[in-house]
Amino acid sequence: MARKSITQRLAELEERKRTLKARLGKQERAQDTRRKILLGALVLHRLEHSNDPDFTRRLREWLRRELPGFLVRDGDKALFDDVLDQAEMTSGGNPE
Repeated sequence: MARKSITQRLAELEERKRTLKARLGKQERAQDTRRKILLGALVLHRLEHSNDPDFTRRLREWLRRELPGFLVRDGDKALFDDVLDQAEMTSGGNPE
């Protein structure tokens, strides 16, 4: 069996490096997505099940201030209609 040239071996190593970098990037994106999901789940849980009404009120107020500037797409904004609904905040109803 003929030995591979140094050039061939370097090309194979470069290809392996590209493959591993792509795998690492995919893994990092998956971890980032998981962190966002868990953080969002925590926020939603605190909005729905908090034993601290003052904290829940302040969290809702913060979200109402911050989300409109953060959300760009109409479909994304629609996902948070329940949180952004100003009528809920001023209706005197208890959103918790």
